[in-house]
Amino acid sequence: MQQVYKGKTKDVFSLENGNYLLKFKDDVTGTDGVFDPGANTVGLSIEGMGNAGLRLSTYFFEMLQKNGVKSHFVKSDLTNNTMEVLPATFFGKGVEVICRYKAVGSFMRRYGMYAKEGQDLNAYVEVTLKDDERGDPLIIKDCLALLNILNENEYESLKSQTQNICNMIKEELAKFGCVLYDIKLEFGRNNGQVILIDELSAGNMRVYKDGKIVEPLDLVKIVLGK
Repeated sequence: MQQVYKGKTKDVFSLENGNYLLKFKDDVTGTDGVFDPGANTVGLSIEGMGNAGLRLSTYFFEMLQKNGVKSHFVKSDLTNNTMEVLPATFFGKGVEVICRYKAVGSFMRRYGMYAKEGQDLNAYVEVTLKDDERGDPLIIKDCLALLNILNENEYESLKSQTQNICNMIKEELAKFGCVLYDIKLEFGRNNGQVILIDELSAGNMRVYKDGKIVEPLDLVKIVLGK
């Protein structure tokens, strides 16, 4: 096993069988010690967050798998905070896909002149480049194709899958009295297919319950009961 990438919230190792191993860490994204799933820097470390993120990711990946959604998920080792995944290539140097149900966070910072905090956004999909130096800039479909990051068919697949996946996660969270405001996904290519990759942890989504934001560890307790 060899380390091939050191990330903000996970480290990646190559396995002899051709798959990869994701090692979940306790770091989460945010700014000045405040959790923000849309941030592109590590803002704080929460003890137990790595294991909690892995458990919730496993829960959602297994749920999606039962509903016929293709992803890179193979299996998890909760004792060692690791997940085995299929190999996948990035679009360009990596893109992130945000599905928004409510206006909050960076959406309000950009469009606050026109939007109202908390207004419905109807599973609006945004794509950003993974580029810390430039603040993970937004990019539209035409530019993605123009720069040969992904083609139009891949974009339509990515968008359709995002809304389908996020609607399933939203409905699942609603069973626990939780409201999904937004969520960040990643996709890659595997054998010519666009598939879901990365994680589905509480650190990648903004969730509210009874009108108040749910902290990541609290969300895990609500959904998994521990």
